[in-house]
Amino acid sequence: MGGLRPQVKGEAGVKRGCPYGSHRVIEPEGLLPQAATRLDNAMEIYDNEILVDVATLNVDSASFKQMEVAAGGDAAKVGEMIMQTVAERGKQQNPVTGSGGVLIGTVAEVGPRAAEVHDVKPGDEIVTLVSLSMTPLALERIVAVHPETDQVDVVGRAILFEKTVFAKLPGDMPRNVALAVLDVAGAAPQTERLVEPGMTVFVLGGGGKSGMLCCYAAKKRAGESGTVIGTGHSERSTSRLEATGLCDHVIQVDATRPLEVESRVRELTGGRMADVTINCVNIEGTEMACILATKPDGVVYFFSMATSFTRAALGAEGYGQDQTMLIGNGYAAGHAEKSLQIIRESEKMRKLFEELYA
Repeated sequence: MGGLRPQVKGEAGVKRGCPYGSHRVIEPEGLLPQAATRLDNAMEIYDNEILVDVATLNVDSASFKQMEVAAGGDAAKVGEMIMQTVAERGKQQNPVTGSGGVLIGTVAEVGPRAAEVHDVKPGDEIVTLVSLSMTPLALERIVAVHPETDQVDVVGRAILFEKTVFAKLPGDMPRNVALAVLDVAGAAPQTERLVEPGMTVFVLGGGGKSGMLCCYAAKKRAGESGTVIGTGHSERSTSRLEATGLCDHVIQVDATRPLEVESRVRELTGGRMADVTINCVNIEGTEMACILATKPDGVVYFFSMATSFTRAALGAEGYGQDQTMLIGNGYAAGHAEKSLQIIRESEKMRKLFEELYA
């Protein structure tokens, strides 16, 4: 990999690293890796690091969409943008959206302190469950860009820290299916926490991978007495969501048009509006659609990385919406296994994800 030699485990001079990865921050000094603008992506490991041979990047949906638009739909240019970002930042963190994604790869080396924390060994295939925006990454080349799945095959290496969360690839499903699910592993478990039986749940972006997982979790928790409303933007995503049978109502709507969204939800709920709204849309400007579609004492969960705190906070304030608004957390205890279990227990979901990602 570009002449970089991984350090031998136990070799004299192996350096001691910070559990949070601060030793990899080049600038600004004193920050943690996610907030830093540049990381040290030299592939000689510290004592608490894991070296990974990277096969595929699963780019965050909002990030991939932004790059695709900026590249005029040219997949090769998207690849060039990723190479440039990694060269400049030492990580894949979209300069516009600030988001990254996750990776799939094979463990190449485990530092002695990392071995005390993680049950992993060289040769294990893993998926990271933390953002690429905080993962030191060095790319040799782009092999293929897959716009239909937001995935990019690469030749490269990455560094995981002592505190990095990851999962071993399951053996009972295609690797790209597992990668797609684990990229958004926090969505469904967080939805389970928010939804109670009998609730009305509104999912914007329900036709995407996180949206479909959220719809599944919402329907399971809300039960027969509850109602799940899902949206798609294109005819394709709307039809896909309808085919899952997860929603009581599926509507095709532009989530950047808040009054149109509010009107459709008001009509479907008889004016009661949603108890819980979940935003899984991968474009900007959808905050007010969520807020207006939710009842005054309801909950809005912004899982989307395209969300603006400023627009959400000032918009809710400006229209007197007394709601609980939550920032999407990609981590939830046990989230990897819980999300993979959805694919295992639902034949329809498994088939759909295999058609999309396998």
